[in-house]
Amino acid sequence: MPTPLSPETIALIKATVPALEAHGLEITRRMYERLFRNAEIRDLFNQSHHGESGSQPKALAQAVLAYARNIDNLGALSGAVERIAQKHVALNILPEHYPYVADALLAAIGDVLGDAATAEICAAWGEAYWFLAELLIGREATIYRDLAAKPGGWNGWRDLVVESVSPESDVIRSFVLVPADGGPVLRHEPGQYLGFMLDLPGHGVLKRNYSISCAPNDRSYRITVKREAHPGQPGGTVSNWLHDHAGPGTVLRAAPPAGDFFLDRSTDAPVVLVSGGVGLTPMVSMLESIAATSRDRPTWYVHGTLNGHTHAMRDHVRGLVAGDEMLKVQTFYAQPDAQDRLGEHYDDAGLITPEWLVAQTPHAAATYYLCGPKPFLSALVNGLMRRGVPAERIRFEFFGPTDELLDEARQAA
Repeated sequence: MPTPLSPETIALIKATVPALEAHGLEITRRMYERLFRNAEIRDLFNQSHHGESGSQPKALAQAVLAYARNIDNLGALSGAVERIAQKHVALNILPEHYPYVADALLAAIGDVLGDAATAEICAAWGEAYWFLAELLIGREATIYRDLAAKPGGWNGWRDLVVESVSPESDVIRSFVLVPADGGPVLRHEPGQYLGFMLDLPGHGVLKRNYSISCAPNDRSYRITVKREAHPGQPGGTVSNWLHDHAGPGTVLRAAPPAGDFFLDRSTDAPVVLVSGGVGLTPMVSMLESIAATSRDRPTWYVHGTLNGHTHAMRDHVRGLVAGDEMLKVQTFYAQPDAQDRLGEHYDDAGLITPEWLVAQTPHAAATYYLCGPKPFLSALVNGLMRRGVPAERIRFEFFGPTDELLDEARQAA
């Protein structure tokens, strides 16, 4: 454990909360601007959260503010620390990278706050940064060590070869990946993701995370990727490249499985898996795992998509639950088209609602796992909490500022 923060530092950090509320996003944007002047450091990060979507500066601003508000109660941040550590492992962040972030953050505080960033304030934030950095470095070291020690495990980047490609819908494809070295793979926790590093012509080094969409096994991984944008339009650089160019024999560099959103396999309590769109990927991994090892566990899989053109893995999912009364599937189409037949292709028209979930699933005992776009999650997390489902039984994953989503739901509940 790092040396505890001094009372003086804690008081100074607490005193900066109003400034962070007013200028936190400006500070983090400035920090990343400084940080990314170094191409080597820039390439460590997933740039889709910066240039293409801009979500990461906002997420970091919220994390810094939460750190300042809870500087005297850091136990409240344990979940956030674990999420950050898992993301860092997927990006292969190492201890030697932390000083670059410290320099950029402290300089950004000075740039934005000007004379208000006194020597005492900067020294306090330097101490607070390194306290948190040492916590993260220690946790990441443990994760790296554990990953390398497990059968099929590794650290850093490993070459995975595309073994096969399967169309799942008009906009989604699955890629089965096996190690280029012929060895086994690390068995992931159902719901985790792989981090990828690609060097694409005209784009340079890009990093992305894709959820693993199959049950744990020793031989392969499957990722299921939506084409996020059309060629020539902003966004979707990597997903378009995978759809257009990745085929059998393509080599992808991957970090080992990571992420703190995964199925709790230590209990047989009821579980409700809820997904929207391509958010089905971790849910299919969980459902496959339950179907293979825990078919007596009461399980509901509720999926929402636009229509049959976007409905991925329909036949595969139905095959997993066929003939089993303990495993139930319900599919919602928001805008079914003329070819979609109620009762055959889908079960309900419209959107998944918290009212439906509470009425049709055992909300008093089940744990809910949710994955999908922010509006989908915000409505369901908020709605379930309002209807009495405890926050600890609502677990969710989406690619954005998770803490912000949960804060919004708690405020509305």
